Amino acid sequence: MENAEDDTQKLPFEEAVKRLESIVESMEAQDLPLEALLAKYEEGTRLARHCQTKLDEAELKIQRLEKTAKGEMVLKPAVFEDVTREQETR
Repeated sequence: MENAEDDTQKLPFEEAVKRLESIVESMEAQDLPLEALLAKYEEGTRLARHCQTKLDEAELKIQRLEKTAKGEMVLKPAVFEDVTREQETR
């Protein structure tokens, strides 16, 4: 189990997302035995956790960059909804 966890931690975010999508597709499309489904579920859970960690780290870096750029000592949360709305109105 640790070896699989180590392998997952080494994956870049984009590869982890692609692998996770592949797992979901195979679980939905195939009639797999219970053991295979459980193995895919466990791998998918590891990948989802890894991706969430990477996203959390990226958000923290964005907060830090904003703080550094403004020279303020307050961390502001990244507001991705506002950016999306701005892009939609263009």
